Amino acid sequence: MVWALKTPLHRRGVILRRSRKWCPIGVDMGSDSLRLAQLERGEEGATLIAADVRYRPEALEGGSAGWQRWAMETISELTADSKYRGREVVAVLPASEIFVEHIKLPQAEWDRLRRSNPETISKIKQELPFDCDDMVIRPVPAEQDNVVVIATRRQIIDRHLAIYEKAELQIKSIAIWPAALANTYAGFFGRRESDAESIVMLICIEDNSANVVICRHKNLLFARSVAIGANQLGTEEAMARLILELAACRQHFSTMHGDGEIERLIFLLGPLQSREICLAIAKQLEMPAQIGDPLGAVKILDAGGAGIDRRQLQTNWSVAFGLSLS
Repeated sequence: MVWALKTPLHRRGVILRRSRKWCPIGVDMGSDSLRLAQLERGEEGATLIAADVRYRPEALEGGSAGWQRWAMETISELTADSKYRGREVVAVLPASEIFVEHIKLPQAEWDRLRRSNPETISKIKQELPFDCDDMVIRPVPAEQDNVVVIATRRQIIDRHLAIYEKAELQIKSIAIWPAALANTYAGFFGRRESDAESIVMLICIEDNSANVVICRHKNLLFARSVAIGANQLGTEEAMARLILELAACRQHFSTMHGDGEIERLIFLLGPLQSREICLAIAKQLEMPAQIGDPLGAVKILDAGGAGIDRRQLQTNWSVAFGLSLS
């Protein structure tokens, strides 16, 4: 699932190549941190080739010109390390820089949309809460005539493309975080035959957000980013607000998908992130749940050589791993 960016990429002279034995480098670039990970697929599962995490200096404002220079220099430095293989990357826009909406769109209108029908595109733009003149819109078909609309400003995409261009990397695609989380679930925790048809709710708790995806295996059905994360969950009030938000996500999905039933919650966490919080959420929502640690689901032949710092095991690799699996 990628943005339709063929024109800008070709204009910038980016050469798209398929990796050989290894997956592309997944780059999870948020406003506060930068995470890189590269996996290799094998008959017995995935192996972690390399991974790094860096945090934005407090003096730099996320999204600023200084932040952009820092991101470019940091990515250049990290990918210059011989532990990474190739120069191909799958990147993602931060959740804070994209807008997600869910609309009904009958199949006939979806067919017109694929032909860039102005009337249907105009209908989608009416659902967006801002000026659309400089917007790039990515509609993702769900089920039962539902569409997940992903939108962002073109200047944001251009800013991110400039970072990778200056770092001399080859962009395979710019993906979206909901698809990356669905990839991580399908690749590591949804491998049973019965999982192919199961609807699950993924919850990825970051430092300052909880990112929610409802999917049927890799098929995206619903997505929302809630501005309550691990840094805010130190009080009962914050926990209660998060549970209300998650319940609202479930209700919204139920309203749009009717007979679609969520079978279980899956919390995508870092190795040392709080299991107690997850158990409390599952209890309040009265739903079966499991915890999935992507780092624990891959083989690590040499933690030090791969760049895994045991002092940073709070890091959540869910998005970065899902990008590399793209």
